[in-house]
Amino acid sequence: MSETTLSLTELRAQIRSRAWTTLTSGVAKGFVQGNLVMLPKSHAFEFLLFCTRNPKPCPILDVLEPGMVEPSIAPGADLRTDLPRYRIYRNGVLTEEVEDVTAYCNGEMVSFLLGCSFSFERALLEAGLPIRNMEEGKNVSMYITNRACVAAGPFHTPMVVSMRPMTSGQAVRAAQITTRFERTHGAPIHWGDPEILGIRNLDEPDFGDAVTLHPGEIPVFWACGVTSALAATSAALPLVITHAPGHMFISDLRDEEMTLF
Repeated sequence: MSETTLSLTELRAQIRSRAWTTLTSGVAKGFVQGNLVMLPKSHAFEFLLFCTRNPKPCPILDVLEPGMVEPSIAPGADLRTDLPRYRIYRNGVLTEEVEDVTAYCNGEMVSFLLGCSFSFERALLEAGLPIRNMEEGKNVSMYITNRACVAAGPFHTPMVVSMRPMTSGQAVRAAQITTRFERTHGAPIHWGDPEILGIRNLDEPDFGDAVTLHPGEIPVFWACGVTSALAATSAALPLVITHAPGHMFISDLRDEEMTLF
C-alpha cells in the first residue's frame, strides 16, 4: 500500500479501520505529522505551559477543548482512532499499547498535537539527503539526553532527540533546510559526539530502532516530540494517552505552511 495512491482522508480511514497499523515515517510526504498527548483538563494549563517553555522539543500544532477529538488541523479526523498505535499510562506507568482509545476518552481529557520531525523528511529527501531509518525500513532512533527541559508545575523531563546519520557536509545542509521548519523542531540541536548529550551507545536507542552509520558519517540529532510523552507521564496522573513512538497523527497541514520563510 503506497501513500502516493491515497488522499489524506483515505489514509486516515485506512488507519481508523486498522488496515494501516505501521509506522508513519515516509507516509504522506509534504504533510505535517504530530505527536499526541491526552491528559486530564485539571493539568492541561500546566502542560501547555511546559510546551511553551520548551518549544524546541514540544512545538504546539493544536490544542483541543476538553472532550473534543476533532482537531482544527484535520477536519473530520478523530484523535481516538486515527493514529496507528497509542500508549496508555496510569499513574505514570505504561500499562498497554492499543490501536483505539475510544474507550479511554471522556469529557475531561484535553488533547495536544505537537510537531514531529517526520514532517520535514520530504525536504531532506528532495535535497538528496539520506534518511537511514526509511532506507532500512525501521523506526527513527530516539534517545533520552542529559539536557533538562524547563519544568512547569509537576511536569519535568530530559529532552529526547531523534538521530539521522549523515556526513558533515550533509549535516550542514540539513541544518540549513530544517531551520525553516520551526514548528516541527527546526534545525538540529547537535551533531557529532553523542556523549555530549549523555548518549553512551547509539546501538541502544531508548525508543525506535538502531540504524547503520556508514564510514565517514556522524550522528545528527534533532529535538524530538517524544519529550512531550515523558513530560506528560512524569506527573504520575491517573490517565495519560500518547501516540506510540513513530506512529504519528497525519494532519492536513502542508510542511511549507509551517516554515519561517
